[in-house]
Amino acid sequence: MTSTPVFSTLLACLVLAACTQSLPLGQPNEPNIMHTLQEAPPGAAPGTCWGKDISPAIVETVTEQIVLQPAEVRNDGTVVQPALYKTETRQAIVRERKVTWFQTPCASDQTPEFVASLQRALKARSMYRGPISGKMDARTRAAVRAFQKSQGLNSGILSLAAARKLGLVAVKNPDADE
Repeated sequence: MTSTPVFSTLLACLVLAACTQSLPLGQPNEPNIMHTLQEAPPGAAPGTCWGKDISPAIVETVTEQIVLQPAEVRNDGTVVQPALYKTETRQAIVRERKVTWFQTPCASDQTPEFVASLQRALKARSMYRGPISGKMDARTRAAVRAFQKSQGLNSGILSLAAARKLGLVAVKNPDADE
């Protein structure tokens, strides 16, 4: 058959097209920093930037044996009729979906110099092993996630609190006059 190689090639192209990712290669699967008040938590100050971490609900399958008819047992312990059971399977939410908003340094503040300082700060804590490139790449985001995870935030988006802890953003002095 002469059409078999053409069909095989077409099929291979379709399979490869179905396997492609929508993200550029090497980019982490992290959401973008939120910039507008429409995408910020209620009561957010104007001009602030926010990140959002969504933990999906955890659902598990629960299987139970339900007694339809109890066993019929005589006084001497002889079972006349064994119990009848029904197996019932259902989905149960073990943990609800959770949305966590956190303030971030704005994208305009995350210059290559800022990111290089972030990489150096994470490298000094043995959390980043890549080159000091000034680029917020997959390695940098993974190191940010590792640093923040110990503080209760499982996100590769740098939080303002983590940036302050790393010494990258000034901490407001509560005693200073504004």
